[in-house]
Amino acid sequence: MERWAEETLHRGFRVRLKADRVLFDSETEHQRLIIFENADFGRVMMLDGIVQVTTKDEFVYHEMMAHVPLFAHGRAKKALIVGGGDGGVLREALRHPELKEVTLCEIDRGVIDLCRQHFPEVSAGAYDDPRTRIVIADGTKFVAETADRFDVIMVDSTDPIGPGAVLFTREFYTDCARSLRPDGLLVTQNGLPFLQAGELRQSVTYFRGLFADASAYLANTPSYFGGPMSFGWATDNPKLRHHRRKKIERRYDKAGAFPTRYWRPDVHVAAFALPNYVRELVED
Repeated sequence: MERWAEETLHRGFRVRLKADRVLFDSETEHQRLIIFENADFGRVMMLDGIVQVTTKDEFVYHEMMAHVPLFAHGRAKKALIVGGGDGGVLREALRHPELKEVTLCEIDRGVIDLCRQHFPEVSAGAYDDPRTRIVIADGTKFVAETADRFDVIMVDSTDPIGPGAVLFTREFYTDCARSLRPDGLLVTQNGLPFLQAGELRQSVTYFRGLFADASAYLANTPSYFGGPMSFGWATDNPKLRHHRRKKIERRYDKAGAFPTRYWRPDVHVAAFALPNYVRELVED
């Protein structure tokens, strides 16, 4: 008997993925989690009815969340990932040799344990890297209380539903701003602007009250159905958003010009060229 897993994120339409083989289907401490095999997307993980990661296209999201801010900053020594329990953003961040420490703050230990078991190629040993510091905690509480200061904060959150909702509030962004070093940079997962326009608009509105420069950049991730994915962008240094390709290329070469599958210097620059319907959301 065929089994299909249905994504229920959007009110106006739903997407069904064929679950050729179900590997895990149960409740963790915080959310409902299912892992299954699909012929087109590979191994898939869904949390509370929403696709989080697939082995076929995870590289798009993870490369763009990590490399855009880290190469834009250029001198980051300490970074924080809020969420990101699958380890993909951590894996890509650790490819930057200048980073001395990357803290991964994940609320659900069960996500890390299951991803170690079922998605080892996504983390690719990143959990056990000596520069990795894993903290199991509510990201809002950690950022509110930490005395650490970071050069880059990457919020690899779920959508603003359930446990992830608090990661889209003014209070959380205020604590992130406090936790950044001078010229620090915050990037956030901000959904699909075609279908979730209010999410991006609200976050950037909060950013404008806290930072000198607030905007977004885009990437096309096939398993996030409904158009390009947006990443929120906030910093007190407006120059970080306007580097020329040659400068990003020099930084990439200095980092070892490691192989990538989506990010590259010209894609980095082009990601900030927003279509008008997205510009209206972040500039109004």
